[in-house]
Amino acid sequence: MYTSDSQVDTVFGYLNTTFRRMIVRIRLLVALSLLSVAGLCGCSQPAPKQAAPVTTPTSTARPTIVFMTDFGVANDAVAICRAVIWGIAPDVRLTDITHQVTPFSIEEGSRFLFGVTPYYPANTVFLIVVDPGVGTSRKAIIAKSKKRQYFVAPDNGVLTPVLDRDGFDSAREITNPNWMIQAAVSSTFHGRDIFSPAAAHLAAGWDYNLVGPVVPQLVRLTTKSAVVSDKGITGDLIGLDDPFGSLITDITRDDFMKLGYVVGDKVPVEINKKAVTLPYGKTFMDVPVGDPLLYIDSRGRVGIAINQGNYAKKFNVEVPGTIHIPTKHTPITTPKPGKHK
Repeated sequence: MYTSDSQVDTVFGYLNTTFRRMIVRIRLLVALSLLSVAGLCGCSQPAPKQAAPVTTPTSTARPTIVFMTDFGVANDAVAICRAVIWGIAPDVRLTDITHQVTPFSIEEGSRFLFGVTPYYPANTVFLIVVDPGVGTSRKAIIAKSKKRQYFVAPDNGVLTPVLDRDGFDSAREITNPNWMIQAAVSSTFHGRDIFSPAAAHLAAGWDYNLVGPVVPQLVRLTTKSAVVSDKGITGDLIGLDDPFGSLITDITRDDFMKLGYVVGDKVPVEINKKAVTLPYGKTFMDVPVGDPLLYIDSRGRVGIAINQGNYAKKFNVEVPGTIHIPTKHTPITTPKPGKHK
């Protein structure tokens, strides 16, 4: 077949153009491959750093309610209060001090609260329902300490020791019905109808100032403390360290140290007017199993216990009661050493 010169030129021109395009593509692929290899071996130049975006940190901590009552655990009262709280604030962290406060014992409730609060952070909500005056003219309140902890409780003195130690910031009476259960309020179960919903709304972020009017001064609990003289210390048995039956006293470590005793001494003591002699130990195992001792407990108070036994039960000691410890140089009349009556 005959092909003209012009057709030949056209074919060669097309081939030349196509070949040039192939060369350009090959060079581009080679260049990209080299850049990739350089990046893998760390030879590439680092990209200029950009300033990190400015963000405001947000707290992801869940609100906490710490719950204490004298309701016990043999009925449904605590479960009902919990249900009310979670119905209002489903994300709240709900934990307990105890629900085994001796019924109606405001003093014991205040002691447990005093011991627990230092271990919780600011903005913790403490829900305290030890309320022998429920349904009376006593106020239902929310109080705030200078440590910025909140207390939802009856105004019956249960907060006295904590606020004396941590400082009283402010308090308001719970009168706003929006902070209460959205049903008829009973006269005998304010734990369910007033205190639990108020604590839940507070933990959910509601404005504390809207709960009700300011309460400028709270009811104070009349607290007793041990009396120190040159003859010794006279104090009170204020509780039992259950389930162990150890005696808890209101005699502080500092006051006891003034009497002159050291670990290992035999200490004459009057418990509810009965004289005994107790070894002063640092740990329970400082005495044989089954033997009694006097020691300083974890709260810094004088305690009396039996190593692996129940002191109150074994010696039929009733609480509340009295205790007297003389100074080391003015002992009271005691049984013979080694005897315990």
